[in-house]
Amino acid sequence: MPTIVPQYLDRPVFRIVSEVARETGVRAFAIGGYVRDCFLGRPCSDIDIVVEGSGIDFAREVGKKTRSKVSYFKNFGTAMLHFAGDEVEFVGARKESYRRESRKPIVENGTLEDDQLRRDFTINAMAFSLQEDSFGELVDPFGGIRDLSAGIIRTPLDPDTTYSDDPLRMLRAVRFAAKLSTPEMAFRIVPESIASMQRNAGRLEILSAERVAEELNKMLLTAAPSMAFRLLDLAGLLPALLPEIAALKGVETVDGKGHKDNFEHSLAVLDHVAEATAGWPPEKALWLRWAALLHDIGKPASKRFAAGQGWTFHGHEVIGGRMVPPIFERLRLPLDAMKYVRKLVQLHLRPIALADEGVTDSAVRRLLFDAGDDTDDLMILCRADVTSKNPVKVARIQANFSLVEKKLVEVEEKDAIRNFKNPINGEYVMQTYGLPPCNLIGELKEYVKEAILDGRIGNNFEEADALMRARAAEMGLKEA
Repeated sequence: MPTIVPQYLDRPVFRIVSEVARETGVRAFAIGGYVRDCFLGRPCSDIDIVVEGSGIDFAREVGKKTRSKVSYFKNFGTAMLHFAGDEVEFVGARKESYRRESRKPIVENGTLEDDQLRRDFTINAMAFSLQEDSFGELVDPFGGIRDLSAGIIRTPLDPDTTYSDDPLRMLRAVRFAAKLSTPEMAFRIVPESIASMQRNAGRLEILSAERVAEELNKMLLTAAPSMAFRLLDLAGLLPALLPEIAALKGVETVDGKGHKDNFEHSLAVLDHVAEATAGWPPEKALWLRWAALLHDIGKPASKRFAAGQGWTFHGHEVIGGRMVPPIFERLRLPLDAMKYVRKLVQLHLRPIALADEGVTDSAVRRLLFDAGDDTDDLMILCRADVTSKNPVKVARIQANFSLVEKKLVEVEEKDAIRNFKNPINGEYVMQTYGLPPCNLIGELKEYVKEAILDGRIGNNFEEADALMRARAAEMGLKEA
């Protein structure tokens, strides 16, 4: 466990806060995530300051000294400013009580001790004193530094109280365990907290879909997100959050033949995609990771056992694609992202089929047409979907994917099919044949499109126009 290093206390804002604390006679402390990350050696520019008094009034005085614009959030009793590269939020120390039907607390003014008591976990309840006579001293009434060193997620209060009062904290416990874990040390949630989550899983129903989705997104963006979903399963929370993923669990055996555990397979694929997208912008990496998590959700509904053949999951990609929109609607996730995830779920077997059957230009054109700009992401998902423990098999499949990718490049350079636009549009057909809007227009356009994708004509207006006119003549259409 790294010890705190001087630059964490050398942030310019801390000395200014200390001056304001002395001048106003108000005690002030850095608290929460910044303090935790100091000991973990993790960079952090989000600083929470808790004061025993009005956070808004205190922020106003700090803003005067730093000549910074202060944003006030009076409904929450908080204020925020940016200074020297840091985002600094101020709040008055408070104590909280809860009503059974809501996670919104009843808030009263309190002391630092009251404020630390209301925190979610011991590792987030540590504070640095910013008083002149005790500057930098650690205030740690619950042993947060001990738990941090041991890699433990523990609540300051009895976990039943903590999780029942605000069930979002159960998801935060899972997220912090996944986020803070490293190859050197995995964080774990203490057994009494896991047992409490199992007892309080029903409390998740009071959470808004948006807050649930926010936590799930943050879990997916961790370095090894499979850990989060295994913890959600262990804590009994997964069926309430993503029953489609919980349904993947288990292996069924008939006549001595079993199938792989699709839950574990999906998590392995998710980790592979997380590794492949580690350097991506979060807003781009997130949705490919969602696609990895959901890519096999159609398997439980499509699972069949055939004598002499074993287990099959025919059509699971189609079923899975249909299941994506209701999940995104339930979690209030964006429509554009849903369309992207649904597309990848529906197409994730196509490159595998090309690799198995041999690559033809026609099949590649159709894949490029259907995947469009998302072709490269689809190939990442397909490579991640290879989770066999047989290195020879893995090497063979990956080599076939390389062949597919090479062919994708060749066909795209030759035919420009990605983001294909039909050279023949409806307006041109109507003008040529004097037609009102009708099914004949769509039939002609579809005939031309299929001919291009099959390679019977090139992807250009001249050949498309000639084919349209020949087909129109067969249909008895006369030019206007």
